Amino acid sequence: MTQTLTAGSLAGKRALVTGSSRGIGADTVRIFAEAGADVVVNFRNKAPRAEKLASQLRELGVRALVQGADLTDPASLGEMMAAVQAEFGGLDILVLNASGGMESGMGEDYALKLNRDAQLAVLDAALPLLAAGSRVVFVTSHQAHFIRTTPTMPEYEPVARSKRAGEDALRERIPELAARGVEFVVVSGDMIEGTVTATLLERANPGAIEQRRESAGKLYNVAEFAAEVARAAVEPVPVDNTRLIGDTSSFHPEA
Repeated sequence: MTQTLTAGSLAGKRALVTGSSRGIGADTVRIFAEAGADVVVNFRNKAPRAEKLASQLRELGVRALVQGADLTDPASLGEMMAAVQAEFGGLDILVLNASGGMESGMGEDYALKLNRDAQLAVLDAALPLLAAGSRVVFVTSHQAHFIRTTPTMPEYEPVARSKRAGEDALRERIPELAARGVEFVVVSGDMIEGTVTATLLERANPGAIEQRRESAGKLYNVAEFAAEVARAAVEPVPVDNTRLIGDTSSFHPEA
């Protein structure tokens, strides 16, 4: 596997990726560590998996802090940021990767609580740790980013709308972040092969992923998309604060 970021290019940097014990988050945090960054592996309820990943990353010669947190719980969030402050003294990269809303047994407002409210809460909790020159990356999907102009699968629509609400709320903070010298970028990708969301969608709507793959010509896998998220954390921020990954020809931009 070729290295996504240059070895040592993030030496001395500190990165927190929410939801980084598995999937896109885990691969992103690994890329940061391979480039020399000290990292925070955040999980909600799978501590052994997070600990295993962190021990692998420490073998690269970086510090890896494992922090469990419920992002919808302000006290839990505060404890995580206090631990990061104590261990690392601050953050240079914050990736807002954790999302959800298709899980069964959650309240009907859960998607909005996680995909909008918790994203703002994480940013607010992290702000004291983010100095000038740091970067915030918000990870979303084309199905959410373009939801106002392009319909999506009914099973995914509540999640898509909640993620777009989160994106909009975060974008409103761009002037405040810019005044602090903190950069912000949205990374939007298509359905990603092998993610929990794709699996749940396929279960709810058999054939949906194959149909989307045929329409797009290609769907990124977890490792490929994580590489794009990692690049978004270091490459120049586009003028519109948005990086669209993969084919967008079937999505209609807003007028």
